[in-house]
This record gives sequence, C-alpha cells and structure tokens, in this order.
Amino acid sequence: MGVPATRLFVTATGTGIGKTFVTAALAAAARHCGRTVRAVKPVLSGFDPAGLAESDAGVLLAAQGLPDSALDSVSPWRFAAPLSPDMAAAREGRSVPFDEIVGFTRAALAGPEEVVLVEGVGGAMVPLDATHTVLDWIAAAGAPVVVVAGSYLGTISHTLTALRALAGLPVRALVINETDGSTVALGETAAAIGRFAPGLPIIAVTRRPGAAPWQDVGELAPLLGSG
Repeated sequence: MGVPATRLFVTATGTGIGKTFVTAALAAAARHCGRTVRAVKPVLSGFDPAGLAESDAGVLLAAQGLPDSALDSVSPWRFAAPLSPDMAAAREGRSVPFDEIVGFTRAALAGPEEVVLVEGVGGAMVPLDATHTVLDWIAAAGAPVVVVAGSYLGTISHTLTALRALAGLPVRALVINETDGSTVALGETAAAIGRFAPGLPIIAVTRRPGAAPWQDVGELAPLLGSG
C-alpha cells in the first residue's frame, strides 16, 4: 500500500515569515523520497524578472528542478510592486482575478502528482481584491492548511490571531520558522502558542545559516505523510 497523496495550502501570519522556505523544503523532501511533486505560488507581488532566481517563484522552480521557462506554471499572476496583491495590481491598472486563481488552484490540487503544495501570498488575511482575502482563497481551495509563523517578539499574538481567523478550516499544523536575531527562544514560543492551541501539531524549525532555501528540512517530513 503506497503513501497517500499529500495536498497542502501553505499560508502565514504575515509576509516575510518563511512560507516559501517551508514550501520549497517540502518539495525538496518529497523529491528526495522519490515522490512526484508540484509546488505553485499562483499570486506573487514584488516580482522583478531580472531577479528571478532570488524570487519566491525562482526558489520554487529550483526546488522542483524546473527551468525558468516554467515560470507561468508556478506563478502565473505576478506584480512588480511589493504590496498586497490588490494594491500591486492597481499600480499596473490590473486586478486580481479571484475566480481564475481559485480555478488554477483547484486544478493543481486535482493533478496527478503525489504531492501538491500551494503557497499563498502574504498573511492569511491579505486582500486579493476589493472583496476577497487569502482566507477566502484558502476556503475555496479546500486543502489542508499549514500555517507558518516566526519566533520574533509579538509572534504569539499574530499567530493566535491567524489561527482564530482560520477556525473552521482544516489546519494541519503550525510551523514556527525561527526568526533571525530573535530575542525569544524558539522552544518557549512554541510552548506558549501550544497552550492556546491544544491539539494542533507544532513544528519548530531552527535556522540553518548559509543553507539553500529549498533544502530538505527533516522536521517537516511528517507533513508529507498523508492527507
């Protein structure tokens, strides 16, 4: 009997927290185990084509061993301004097509790959257009959710707020990605959040200075086990 297919939507408590790090690491871990994988970040703000390799889309391409020419299959909606998608799109006289994004996401999740990872944009409550947030996107996608948080001072409130917003949705786990230079111990942060989120699996990931962002992070392996 084979390993069940894995479908995950990766969101976060905010921007710059480590969603791409986690998504890429999961993709790398799946490939290392010989499983087929697709990782996408349908909506991307702050994108500069000249810096593709360093962008979130570039990291996901590298983690999957894909060429730059596959960019549209990973991040089809890209905006230049490093702002929330609704604001970034408006700067270009465009709008974020929510229904199309949901359709793209559902199609990816229904694909033949053994592991499909969908990375959101910004935090769970970031606006996509005038009436929809990432939370609406997550609900429409229907996949189990992985929430990524940092370990910085203030993350406990941010994390519990995000978890409250996601109440009623299938939150699979919380990943606390150690914040560089944080004055708060990673373990203490995890324990404090855990007291207010009983029963939620919490995975603490320590920093690995100098390592590739798509490295195989062993702590995340349980997320690939099922579902």
